[in-house]
Amino acid sequence: MPPVQRILADEAATIELGEDLALALKAGDCVALSGDLGAGKSTFARAFLRALADDDALEVPSPTFTLVQTYELRIPVAHFDLYRLADSSELDELGFDEALSQGICLVEWPERADDALPANRITLAITHENDGRRVEISGPDDKLQRVARSLAIRDFLNQHGHAQARRRHLSGDASIRAYERIHPADGSVSRILMDSPRHKPGPILEDGKYYQQLAHIAEDVVPFVAIDQLLLSRSFAAPAIDARDLDQGILLIEDLGSDGILDEAGEPIAERYVESARLLAHLHGEQTPTDIRVDATIVHRIPDFDRAAMKIETRLLTDWYLPWKRGEPASEEEKREYAAIWDGLIDLLQTSETNLLFRDFHSPNIIWRKERKGLDRIGLIDFQDAMIGPTAYDVASLVQDARVTIVPSLADRMMETYLAERHAGGTFDEATFLRDWHLMSAQRNCKLVGIWVRLMQRDGKPGYMKHMPRTFAYLETALSHESLKPLRDWCMKTGILVSESAN
Repeated sequence: MPPVQRILADEAATIELGEDLALALKAGDCVALSGDLGAGKSTFARAFLRALADDDALEVPSPTFTLVQTYELRIPVAHFDLYRLADSSELDELGFDEALSQGICLVEWPERADDALPANRITLAITHENDGRRVEISGPDDKLQRVARSLAIRDFLNQHGHAQARRRHLSGDASIRAYERIHPADGSVSRILMDSPRHKPGPILEDGKYYQQLAHIAEDVVPFVAIDQLLLSRSFAAPAIDARDLDQGILLIEDLGSDGILDEAGEPIAERYVESARLLAHLHGEQTPTDIRVDATIVHRIPDFDRAAMKIETRLLTDWYLPWKRGEPASEEEKREYAAIWDGLIDLLQTSETNLLFRDFHSPNIIWRKERKGLDRIGLIDFQDAMIGPTAYDVASLVQDARVTIVPSLADRMMETYLAERHAGGTFDEATFLRDWHLMSAQRNCKLVGIWVRLMQRDGKPGYMKHMPRTFAYLETALSHESLKPLRDWCMKTGILVSESAN
């Protein structure tokens, strides 16, 4: 990938570049800041650090005499100034390798230790040009692509009336999506930027398809836009879209707020969970069209939560969890038995009620808007993977929140509220729904135990493993229904669950 070049007309442009790159870099990145005295290296570094800290008042002393200054931020940063370095071997004494293993290293005057710095570093070469500066950013393709992506987002904001807007990290999730909070320069209300580049195809698994295709995972932002339009047309609180670039996967959307359905200690707020269950009942009371027109040329068809999608997700248990748990792969016989059991369970769903399901309707994706009334208090986000499937799925997702423990009394209140609203809305087959609830709970939790291991082993995100005990507790609840006995017996036989008599 060729170097990226930008013209920095003034100090404000240098500060903006520092803020933009604070959203592009990650732990393990070394950034070499090359340029003469007065080129703007320190200005860039100061802006970078303050943006990463989200603190304009952060003290950023020059490390000219100390040689290194460290910052414990969202990503740890070590700021090196090597101007007074006598020999490149002194980098070891400054703890460079350790700092790089834990976070980001910003290096001013990299020329003093050129032979000791990582070969895969990102280099910003800043030179004077007329009254401003020119910066050339070079580095390995993967790192440079992240830089280019952040600068493309800046160009998007400029093109849609938000020049000089301030960008701050909001969140990332278990996928490739990331979110920023955008503060317009005119002081108007903040907005959310959704950064969702197109998925790259993975290895072919079956029927000539890769995982995202089999599981119906959104591969671009079109499904989000379509479902958003649908929800708004039905008066649910989804974010309005201010600007969009479907090809690049960049959306500027309404900021619904930052309050969720958990308290400051991370515990469920009962009223908010119960009202979320009520919202699902209202959503399920009206049938959803399967085709949604996004623009003159694009129609999104909401995919079915079909057999292939259900089974590819449940396979995460045998592909990831079981090998991790036992230290050896699942046997072919175990895989065949497991697949046959799920075929039988999925056959039961032929009589299920189906409608729109969000797929991950739980605490990270629900916003609480206390100033509103009724169901308008519940803001909906992160629904790009929505499908048409058993209505029980999202109720299971909420009542058994994957990120927080729901005590039985609250789970009962949510279920009672949902069931009462459905009965009040017309004919409703409660017995079939409850069977489906247990079945969808089992499907979801079999998927999750595999996802937690995959996130740890493949993606280097071990923090998700803390959810494993909760997920198994939820799975045990799901398997208590008589229709799930074949799956429960298989889990006992493989050692995934331990019988009560063995305890």
